[in-house]
Amino acid sequence: MMNETTKAGLTKPPWLKKRLSSGQGYQKVVGLLRECSLHTVCEEALCPNLGECFANGTATFMILGDHCTRNCRFCAVLHGLPEPPDKNEPQKVADAIKALGLRYAVVTSVTRDDLPDGGAEHFAETIRAIKHRNPGTQVEVLIPDFQGSAKDLKTVVTAAPHVLNHNIETVPRLYPQVRPQADYHGSLKLIRRVGEMNGGLATKSGLMLGLGETHDEVRRVLQDLLAAGCKLLTLGQYLAPSKNHHPVMEYVPPDQFLKWEKSAYDMGFLGVASGPFVRSSFHAGEMFEKLKH
Repeated sequence: MMNETTKAGLTKPPWLKKRLSSGQGYQKVVGLLRECSLHTVCEEALCPNLGECFANGTATFMILGDHCTRNCRFCAVLHGLPEPPDKNEPQKVADAIKALGLRYAVVTSVTRDDLPDGGAEHFAETIRAIKHRNPGTQVEVLIPDFQGSAKDLKTVVTAAPHVLNHNIETVPRLYPQVRPQADYHGSLKLIRRVGEMNGGLATKSGLMLGLGETHDEVRRVLQDLLAAGCKLLTLGQYLAPSKNHHPVMEYVPPDQFLKWEKSAYDMGFLGVASGPFVRSSFHAGEMFEKLKH
């Protein structure tokens, strides 16, 4: 991998060119989201898989608004003071999942440092609403760090999602540039606490590659995640949302992602998705099915 001083201005390689999908499935998801006034991380974070997922009738719901109280340099989600949480949102999400016929639902959020509990109870209410409205649907949540609060984490864990995801995002050396308001060791502690609170709850995390990390740094992060009890892993290519975000330092070739997938399995992860277009919820249901078997 290139080091941190590598200049940006790289040409996007052919393996990162992707044809946008549309069609009836795509229009159905878009129409439903607008009708219910719901947000998806697919749209807000400019996910490259948006067309494919929407065309297949799937989406990752983003609760607690579309403005984040933090301003990470890799993220396309808007920064600013969010609106108060919509008390009807948990039911809206549950109804949308029913309408789409989803058997596996992924829910994430912006970070809400402005709320006393960081939005933990809203997460819990959403999980409970989904399970009540859709008894056969499995639920994965991708949560913020709740500023290290064990109490708020317990609120979400007690609602019993099937998978709890908290992304480590990058190597610790790059946190000051990429995630200045987050804490690498705090994120590891969160994952470890989930196992202590509920040993049967699968934990998941992910990293972006191409931010300037080295192979050795990535390997150490994977070791740290395993030591914290993390079972599932995603690795994907970082793509800068704009020139104002952290620059892409390297376009990692597809064969290197395959090598990381093999290495991660060899190290002890039970489910791994690794590839240029992989994002946190990429084929999440399939990964969970592998874990069950």
